[in-house]
Amino acid sequence: MKTFFVYILANAKNGTLYIGVTNDLIRRVYEHRNNSIEGFTKKYSIHTLVYFETTEDIHSALRREKNLKAWKREWKIRLIEESNPGWKDLYPDIVDSGSQPSLG
Repeated sequence: MKTFFVYILANAKNGTLYIGVTNDLIRRVYEHRNNSIEGFTKKYSIHTLVYFETTEDIHSALRREKNLKAWKREWKIRLIEESNPGWKDLYPDIVDSGSQPSLG
């Protein structure tokens, strides 16, 4: 059983947002943080993991990613602040846990 992640990165509180999907959240955020990937997150220094959710279905993850990208900015900010009001970087916590975050 695979787990897929829809995640949001930011460059600052209320700053520029990036929404992505992956099956390895630790690896993918590491790549963003280290500018290993050319593109939007590197150009705008978007390295802070502020939100993620999980699913076991890649199709659901891709639909959710597309849906979130279509949301109004204020809806995205509200989603982040419901679970992470201080816009804390969640990456150190998932790395310290030693494994991928689980469902639920």
